[in-house]
Amino acid sequence: MKLLSQSTAAIALLLRSSSTTQAFAPAVSRSTSRFYSTSLKMSKPFAVVVEAEVQPDRMDEFLKVMEKNAQQSRQEPGCLRFDVLRAQDNPNKFFFYELYESPAAVDFHKTQDHYKAWADFKESGGTVTSVTKKADGEFVGN
Repeated sequence: MKLLSQSTAAIALLLRSSSTTQAFAPAVSRSTSRFYSTSLKMSKPFAVVVEAEVQPDRMDEFLKVMEKNAQQSRQEPGCLRFDVLRAQDNPNKFFFYELYESPAAVDFHKTQDHYKAWADFKESGGTVTSVTKKADGEFVGN
């Protein structure tokens, strides 16, 4: 099964309350197949799914912050995927699907300036709501 279809299935399961979504950012450009294995030596990838509703008057700022966050996150060691999706039934609602090699890679991600720009945006009242879910990858890969 391809990574994209598995990611879509994971998002659908985690976000049943949303009817449909559309892609906001391009898929990861580098191959991720090297990160997955059926070997017992490999740890499971770690996923973060964020559902955020953005204040309508802060949308332009949000889009700039998240585009940079997504692009730069994809370049981090340990980041396997970083997708930003926009709900079709609410143009102010977004979902982030982030896949990392490990929780340590998430910890590294949170030290980066592009992540801090997102955290500052939220802290300044740029979101109506923001809910984060964490999950272990079960069936992820090619």
